[in-house]
Amino acid sequence: MNSQKIILFDGVCNLCNSTVQKVIENDYKNQFKFASLQSEFGQEFLKKNDLSTEEFNSIILVDGNKYFNKSDAALHIGRELKGIYKWSKLLFVFPKFIRDFVYDIISQNRYRWFGKQESCWLPTPDLQEKFLN
Repeated sequence: MNSQKIILFDGVCNLCNSTVQKVIENDYKNQFKFASLQSEFGQEFLKKNDLSTEEFNSIILVDGNKYFNKSDAALHIGRELKGIYKWSKLLFVFPKFIRDFVYDIISQNRYRWFGKQESCWLPTPDLQEKFLN
């Protein structure tokens, strides 16, 4: 059985929330759990790893004892999904500094381009087991 992976995301970001919903829809191995960066779990992880607890500029994938952020996280997540997302692994051919440069542009503009919610998105009762507090 595959190990479970945890995706930490900005809970008020519309782009981030729609990404989480796409991951849930395409997680055919049912291996991902989720927590917002604003949650108790997310804040503890950020503190433990000396990351900002207020500036949420990256999705984070926790996989066992290691974690990935920015484009590495996005591509590691994508390659575990079904459909077209699986092809995201091909983007690893580009150097990290280029991938992260593009990621940072999107991250810096995500609220302006996609909007922001007043509070974190709450999963439906049937999805609640996939989310950590």
